[in-house]
Amino acid sequence: MARVATRTGGRRATTGVIPGRYALSVGKPDREPPPGWRWTLLTDIARLETGHTPSRKRPEYWDGDVPWIGIRDATAAHGFTLHDTVEHTNQLGIENSSARVLPANTVCLSRTASVGYVVVMGRPMATSQDFVNWVCSDDLDFRFLKYVLLAERDSFHMFASGSVHQTIYFPEVKAFHICLPPIKEQRRIADVLSALDDKIELNRRMNGTLESIARAIFKSWFVDFDPVRRKMEGGDPGLPPDLAALFPDAVSDSALGELPSGWRVGCLGDVAVQVRDSVKPSDILAATPYFGLEHLPKRSIALGDWTTADGVASGKSRFAVGDILFGKLRPYFHKVGPPPVAGVCSTDIVVVRPLASEYFALVLGHLSSDEFVDHANAASSGTRMPRTSWRDMAAYPIAVPPRAVCTAFEAMAGPLVDLTWGNITRSRTLSCLRDTALPVLLAGELALSTPEGDDAYAT
Repeated sequence: MARVATRTGGRRATTGVIPGRYALSVGKPDREPPPGWRWTLLTDIARLETGHTPSRKRPEYWDGDVPWIGIRDATAAHGFTLHDTVEHTNQLGIENSSARVLPANTVCLSRTASVGYVVVMGRPMATSQDFVNWVCSDDLDFRFLKYVLLAERDSFHMFASGSVHQTIYFPEVKAFHICLPPIKEQRRIADVLSALDDKIELNRRMNGTLESIARAIFKSWFVDFDPVRRKMEGGDPGLPPDLAALFPDAVSDSALGELPSGWRVGCLGDVAVQVRDSVKPSDILAATPYFGLEHLPKRSIALGDWTTADGVASGKSRFAVGDILFGKLRPYFHKVGPPPVAGVCSTDIVVVRPLASEYFALVLGHLSSDEFVDHANAASSGTRMPRTSWRDMAAYPIAVPPRAVCTAFEAMAGPLVDLTWGNITRSRTLSCLRDTALPVLLAGELALSTPEGDDAYAT
């Protein structure tokens, strides 16, 4: 088998050995591979590439048509395929840097600062220097490599060095060995795990659609006042008669501009309060769900990631289902979501509780809006770690509609939130199943059906 040339240059591979947990090692380990598998140098079956950042001082290198993967992209899409990125460079930026456009199905691993995030390119992209990337040959299924890297996330801290910022350096990366089954077995393993991931991704996309619907209704009713304006123009408000009757056919001037007649100028504090229920770590059961700033989604209600209170030594606040969590430290103002379970959260999170059940969707709509994020940014104080406070949050001006309108909106948006929570629960179950099966499959302990003749390595 011909060696696949690396494209990184620099120092040679280390000669040391640091075994990983399952199917990856720095250097060739003494561990015996499963029958029919073998330890092989990763760079023999995949081309190793790195990335680069085109000069930030040259704006003409940016905002083009070349997706450029940064750490934010990897943390948001860990374990999945990226089809777009936060930032884009262009051909000029590529030509004037060490960045390269790599093909679809390239597997990317963050190697510094935030070590261990794995994504796959869904189309040709470039990456920052924070990543090492592998363009797989025909002897390596890119999905199998992705799952090996996902399984070995705890091992990366053994492979990394540095007291402040952990980094996996290239001598270690170049010495990566992978425990490799025949290509057809790789594909069977990847097919099983990908089927679970595909369902998780489908749930994620469905939640995105559900949230978009809820946001669109919120904006139409409470920001643009579309039903009111359509009635003023003599048109159909586009709602069932019982809902259309809740909206007036006139507006009045106010400090917020034109408001539907009968609505009043108020503030967020008129419909919600902050819950302060501090609790000592020693008084919390280890299995209690715990949400930190890192678990809150960005401008999303799909709060689907959390851990347990076990081992979290800092102070915490209790919250209940029906509360809304909002990160109060900049730049975490964008992070908001209602938890699908009761538990505890970081004291860097504001626990917001609607004053009535019919206000839940209204409060969630405001807290997750760009306008509220701008308000929190403007009201934040502090130099090192700017933060907002509930006093400033509560002062956010809003148009307060009659409770009947809030009740109607809750009746429409509430089920969307419930569906989102259901998808989150199902995805966590699937994730648990995948994570349980992953090490078993990578250790060769679960033999998948092997048709006769499939046990030979591809040549």
